[in-house]
Amino acid sequence: MSARAAGSPDVAASTRPPSGRRRRIHPAWTVAAVAFLALVGAAGFRAAPGVLMVPLQQEFGWSTTVLSSAVSINLVLFGLTAPFAAALMERFGIRSVTAVALGLIGAGSALTVLVNQSWQILLTWGLLIGLGTGSMALVFAATIANTWFATRRGLVTGILTAGSAAGQLVFLPFIAALAQHPGWRQASLLIAAGALAVVPLVLKFLKNSPADAGVLPYGAETPEPSDAGARSAGAAPAPAEHVDGPRAKEQAAESAPRVNAAVRALRVLRRASRVRTFWALVAGFAICGATTNGLIGTHFIPSAHDHGMPETTAAGLLAVVGIFDIVGTIASGWLTDRFNPRVLLAVYYQFRGIGLLVLPLLLGAEVQPSMIVFVVIYGLDWVATVPPTAAICRQVFGADGGVVFGWVFAAHQLGAAAAALAAGAVRDATGQYTYAWFAAAAMCTIAAVISATIRKDAGRDAKVAVAA
Repeated sequence: MSARAAGSPDVAASTRPPSGRRRRIHPAWTVAAVAFLALVGAAGFRAAPGVLMVPLQQEFGWSTTVLSSAVSINLVLFGLTAPFAAALMERFGIRSVTAVALGLIGAGSALTVLVNQSWQILLTWGLLIGLGTGSMALVFAATIANTWFATRRGLVTGILTAGSAAGQLVFLPFIAALAQHPGWRQASLLIAAGALAVVPLVLKFLKNSPADAGVLPYGAETPEPSDAGARSAGAAPAPAEHVDGPRAKEQAAESAPRVNAAVRALRVLRRASRVRTFWALVAGFAICGATTNGLIGTHFIPSAHDHGMPETTAAGLLAVVGIFDIVGTIASGWLTDRFNPRVLLAVYYQFRGIGLLVLPLLLGAEVQPSMIVFVVIYGLDWVATVPPTAAICRQVFGADGGVVFGWVFAAHQLGAAAAALAAGAVRDATGQYTYAWFAAAAMCTIAAVISATIRKDAGRDAKVAVAA
């Protein structure tokens, strides 16, 4: 489809359903449902390292630092792949990139059963699964929301982000049980099966754009050719209102469907890096990753095990985190559609810091009511930061918002990787994780302050800066 055709009134009219054949359910919701399942399938590995770390140590004698290194490689690739995956989705379509990503996750998890050297776990846990999960990162949720929805974007982002929590909820108890008996290899195969099972649904139902389904984005009354959906459909994007002249031509040209995905991702990074709001989001999201995937997601179960708690019990607590994460993230999406996202971010980070500060006092051999309170609060806050962060990216950077969010998410995973490695080193050096929990609490306070200082008119300032 040409850019001219995509933006013409005739095409706009053709995308509206005939008056006598009104759709009961907009195709966007079908796409969102399949995307949710894809995120569930991709999330199986997210909870696995914490459960499988102890069995691997017992069988091979590898140190916590070695296994943390594999997780760190995974998290780095998880993050750095995200902005390029967002550009690839614009270039080759959401469906193809998602199917390949799920295949990589399945292959990496299945091949893990063959490892017997420490470098091999770096290859499977680190390289293969890192690339696969990076392509299925939270930027995928933002891309679906921005492409298929003109309204309810915050809510949809929250629902899709909750898919990762649902994956943890679905897989974690089974992974923990299988890791105990018959063994960690069967747990790895379960993760592979979960990822591969979603591929047929993706290939059949996950359409690349509303144009592929002959409709407008949900809630739209006119086509939005500047969005990622228009790019993936083959239309050249209209320049943002704040960019004109040669800069508009450059932006439109680099967003055209034939532009190399890596080039587009790097150009967007260059523009975004001139904007102070981008760096505020990067700093906050790096701390977000450090205090979720990097610390709690990787080391909560080993830390609880150090205090005498059975691994299956600790895994059950993380599953409860997953349950309340679904509630919290969807609620955060609803709130993001109605309140200032920078205020929401500040509140979320500060509550998380308070929880981490008291966590060392709550860990023990048995689950006390205070631990349940921590798990519930931390679950509500786990990735509640995603909808407001994605919303700010969209508000400030317009059509580039999806790729910018990919770079912000890269910072999230770099923070997670650093925390996973550092906490493992702290555990090996001191025999406990206490200093890691306290450091994370302090970082959350820093993130809250940074988020609160993002000005309300950041979008207007950013537009001027990007156009420069």
